[in-house]
Amino acid sequence: MKRLLIALVLLIILVPGFLCAQDLQLNRYTFGEGIIISGDEGYSIKLGGIVQPSFESKLFTDPTHPDAFNRFRMRRLNIRLAGDAAKQKVEYGLQIDLSGTGETGDASSSILMDAWVAYNLTKQIQFTFGQRSTPTDNRELTMGSQSLQLVERSKLTSAFSNIREFGLFVDGTFNTGGDSYLKPCVTITNGDGLNVVQKDHGGLKFGGRLDYLPFGLFTNFGQFRQADVVRELTPKLVIGGNLSHNIGISSRNGKESGTILYLDSLSQESLPNFTKYGIDFLFKYRGFSVIGEFVGTAATVPTNIRQRVRTDGTTATTFVDNNGVQNVSNYVKERMILGKGYNIQAGYVFKNRISVDARYTHIAADTHSFLNNGTFYNRPNYYTVGISKYLSRGYGMKIQGSVTYATPKAGSNDLSGMPITGNEWIMNVITSIAF
Repeated sequence: MKRLLIALVLLIILVPGFLCAQDLQLNRYTFGEGIIISGDEGYSIKLGGIVQPSFESKLFTDPTHPDAFNRFRMRRLNIRLAGDAAKQKVEYGLQIDLSGTGETGDASSSILMDAWVAYNLTKQIQFTFGQRSTPTDNRELTMGSQSLQLVERSKLTSAFSNIREFGLFVDGTFNTGGDSYLKPCVTITNGDGLNVVQKDHGGLKFGGRLDYLPFGLFTNFGQFRQADVVRELTPKLVIGGNLSHNIGISSRNGKESGTILYLDSLSQESLPNFTKYGIDFLFKYRGFSVIGEFVGTAATVPTNIRQRVRTDGTTATTFVDNNGVQNVSNYVKERMILGKGYNIQAGYVFKNRISVDARYTHIAADTHSFLNNGTFYNRPNYYTVGISKYLSRGYGMKIQGSVTYATPKAGSNDLSGMPITGNEWIMNVITSIAF
């Protein structure tokens, strides 16, 4: 963290001098969209970010659970830098998060979010190499954090998403006649989520997404923003599907390398394969928006697994599943995110920039799956309502509040391990300022 702070201070000191030396000009600043600085021959950089302080309170209907869980925290503190060298057909991006909180709300030890370089082969095809958000996640993960309709992303996202991956991404945008477009994307990544500084475990992950826009492109990148703040004058719709196959994952769903390892009889790694698939859509028109998403996962477990690696590096040959039976396949699957889920949410932004939104999320865990874990999951239904006030045009500044009602199943418990026999109420408030 010291090195990062020093780098930021140097950036603040050196950027003005750099601009003078290179004869660059501050062309435009749009609140919420960042600063654009450009120079000769089409060179430009864009600097922006987002600050989101938040409050969360969790209550239980169980009378034996009288205490509320409360926390204040910096939900996001992101700094983004994007550049364009049009003459060389090259673009690049860098984004860091200083909050210490991951995109799905969990603690994160990595501050690096995006770091990539892209080459525009043609006006329709772009190659990107590096770390970025993956299109093989559900649609909500393709949308910017500052544009969320509700305070938090859905539980579907936190359960099934990989968020960011390192590898090669090929994106296309093709007009298919009239106003319609096809937007395919193919990915080959390391299959281990964020940048891996130690050993990569398992094989590669192959995936892709195909989006179809029958009524033309959205206004102002609206395909990647949730609420219809710009109030689309004509109906806009995108329908998509995604599929990925991870060869040998070493975590619950391919998000963090080396956290769960298995060995064969020769002490060589033998890891399960993981497949994820989904379909989704986004519709916007005159302030009204609807998002629908479905995700499913499956795994194949090698028959030659004989040992499991404990967190301290030692090994064991016991594979006792949740039913108390020695079963390798069931034990392995019970440590993975396996099951299906769907999310549907809708909202309306009034002309006075007040938005009213609602969401329903359902998670159906497989019989043997970590989604049955009583602390973090094991809650099949989430009902959320929220209200937002946009204090400026666009997504520059807003205040949001939401209430979520969750229905834990038998065997659930809170973060301290105390059993839950009732339901949960979760209240969130967040202030968002993008610059």
